[in-house]
Amino acid sequence: MTRSYRFPADFVWGAATSAYQIEGSPLADGAGPSIWRRFAHTPGMMANGDTGDIACDHYRRYKDDVQLMRALGLQSYRFSVAWGRVLPDGIGRINPKGLDFYSRLVDELLENDIEPTATLFHWDLPAALDDRGGWLNRDSAQWFAEYAEVLFKALDGRVKRWYTINEPWVVTDGGYLHGALAPGHRNKYEAPIATHNLMRASGAGIQAYRAVGHHEIGVVFNIEPKYPASNRPEDIAATRRAHAYMNEQFADPALLGTYPPELKEIFGDAWPDFPAEDFQLTKQPVDFVGINYYTRSVVRHDDAAYPTKASPVRQRNKTHTETGWEVYEKGLGDTLKWFKDRYGDIPLYVTENGAAFYDPPVAESDVVEDPLRTAYLRTHLRALHECIESGVNLKGYYAWSLLDNLEWSLGFSKRFGLYHVNFETQERTPKASAKFYAQVIESQGAVLSK
Repeated sequence: MTRSYRFPADFVWGAATSAYQIEGSPLADGAGPSIWRRFAHTPGMMANGDTGDIACDHYRRYKDDVQLMRALGLQSYRFSVAWGRVLPDGIGRINPKGLDFYSRLVDELLENDIEPTATLFHWDLPAALDDRGGWLNRDSAQWFAEYAEVLFKALDGRVKRWYTINEPWVVTDGGYLHGALAPGHRNKYEAPIATHNLMRASGAGIQAYRAVGHHEIGVVFNIEPKYPASNRPEDIAATRRAHAYMNEQFADPALLGTYPPELKEIFGDAWPDFPAEDFQLTKQPVDFVGINYYTRSVVRHDDAAYPTKASPVRQRNKTHTETGWEVYEKGLGDTLKWFKDRYGDIPLYVTENGAAFYDPPVAESDVVEDPLRTAYLRTHLRALHECIESGVNLKGYYAWSLLDNLEWSLGFSKRFGLYHVNFETQERTPKASAKFYAQVIESQGAVLSK
């Protein structure tokens, strides 16, 4: 008997992007520079010297891109706001033209029956605030709340679903510990401080929303399930450290009001004793949580691996994406079930899920064939359906990404999009995965049975 993969009638189908990765025109109309513009223009930091100066030119082409969303049948679009467009100095003076861009984008989405979902911070901190210490400054929580309130007052009602911060782990690990991402610091003493202030900021943003907003708000975590490479006690302990470092370091203070004890072991004297009252701020009631899932990690003990003494083991005879990530759809189900077991029955959205694969040149057929990405979507969406059947309170799914875009420090070398982008001409071409995803949406998942 053929299994049915039809999703609930109210399940939300969407796609996601972020501001610096697609918008381009980062200084247009009075916008202030971000740490990512500064980082991208620092020699040697970006693959091939790529920058977000043009990216996908979405700032000027947003109406055309909304039509691409409509062609897919998207019910929702998750975008992020460039903080420096709205507040060029990070705080204080509002830039009306920057705010108006997002107002026009929201209106365009609504006119096309697409629900706008806004993420307030997707890594592009205003450079002016970085000059004041960035996420190392305790005032950053209030900076973020001030910025968030501006957006809430301007857009709430038209935007009914908000997220505070996207993937704070990446901000801390890449930006303050390993230096591979903006602002490019490498300091184990800074990383815990940045972590704590990010979570204080998220809490302050949620408090600001409760004061002036009338709909729903949450936060987004990237979760990567960890599995031990063997039954050896040292590998099991290493897996526990890796799991606490990546998956619990941010969700615990937001949802439990504490940090996992392994962080003191991982950071040693670099891990501070934070004031108890801070956790009254980090732990704010959320209406939902966004989960970003891409892959799993199989872990072994490794004294040389920094900071967790846990290193991943590449799995043989498995499909890997161009970013080196194993395709492992079971990990998505394991992640969502673990999240429910640890944090309770919070409504969840998969806010990012996708894969970078090689895409052949655009052919005369006007469709880019990408069978591996299509297969990735099929298996992961089937795994989601099984989670819903098992009782996970899953409300929606956002494919990453709508467009090929600037993959941060990897530049334009990795393509995640449902639509192929020619970065010289800005021509958009649908991929076969876009056609497949449109069929999934139209059939409410029934096509997954084939």
